[in-house]
Amino acid sequence: MISLQHVDARAGNFRLADITFEVPQGSYGVVIGPAGAGKTTLLETIAGVVRSTSGRILLGGEDLTHAPPEARRLGIVYQHAYLFPHLNVRQNVEYGAANKAAADDVMQRFGVDALATRSVTDLSGGERQLVAIARALARRPEVLLLDEPFSALDPRTRTIARRLLRTVYYERRFTVLQVTHDFAEAGLLGDVAIMLDRGRIVQQGDPEEVFRRPASPYIADFLGAENVFAGVAKPIGHEPPDWVEGGEDELNQHAVAFTTGALTFYALGDVVPGPTHAVIRAEEVSLSAETSMSSVQNQFRGTIVEIVPAGALSRVTVDASGTPIVAAVTARSVRELGLANGAEVVAGFKATAVHLC
Repeated sequence: MISLQHVDARAGNFRLADITFEVPQGSYGVVIGPAGAGKTTLLETIAGVVRSTSGRILLGGEDLTHAPPEARRLGIVYQHAYLFPHLNVRQNVEYGAANKAAADDVMQRFGVDALATRSVTDLSGGERQLVAIARALARRPEVLLLDEPFSALDPRTRTIARRLLRTVYYERRFTVLQVTHDFAEAGLLGDVAIMLDRGRIVQQGDPEEVFRRPASPYIADFLGAENVFAGVAKPIGHEPPDWVEGGEDELNQHAVAFTTGALTFYALGDVVPGPTHAVIRAEEVSLSAETSMSSVQNQFRGTIVEIVPAGALSRVTVDASGTPIVAAVTARSVRELGLANGAEVVAGFKATAVHLC
């Protein structure tokens, strides 16, 4: 378990302020945030490298706020490896290892056993990072802190290393807190997501909830939500909308009309009437040749102004009465619908896909 309670810390002129969160025992937490948010400082404060000035730090249920780093029974992997340059690969991994068998096991798993006698100064950046991961795991830590551990790896090696780390995690069920800029990685790995900005936590919770329902338009934009609209919200009645199953008491939400530019979206929310923002992820937007009679409440005819291929998906921007709406569609759909710049389509999304913040 990692539990921080109202922790403050300073690193030079930078300050972490009132940091409170918990990653339950055996869970995988991820920390996301822009450059300069304090992500590395947060990990170093948990590790005891940076001293907290107030609050409590509990690891495994034990208050280790004032314990030295070596007493915290954790491993840490930095973005730039930070290996001991005077030791070879095997000596680095065995440094602090639980035993030789533990070092041999992780060296073999991560493919660095073939590099055992080499100087770490002769390794590539990716090789050094794998050695650093192996060294941290060889300690058999109760808590593992990871600061962008896969950033130096090429895409194929990153996928393999992430899978290997996940395998070891499932086998041992230690507690992990990982800093990442890869939002897909955060969603894949995390049980708990912590959004950090300028030394403060601005949102935390289940990764899917954080990504689907960001607490502010700033967070939505940072997390890569393609459709963030400023506008005005107005509740449109106290009765449950006829397009929602269940009663209003069950949902604790009202039907809302949200107007941005020349468009009005239907949404669900419990908002104060007035200026607000609407967030719609591109994956929630469908494209069709004509309007449909489906459960999609929001349908807007527009003209395609841009198609950007991105692997298996393409980002298609539709100009609907002057408002750009971005949809993520498969390459097959692009072909089957004959999507092209200048083509007219209908962009649609459900009211439940509109998040007001």
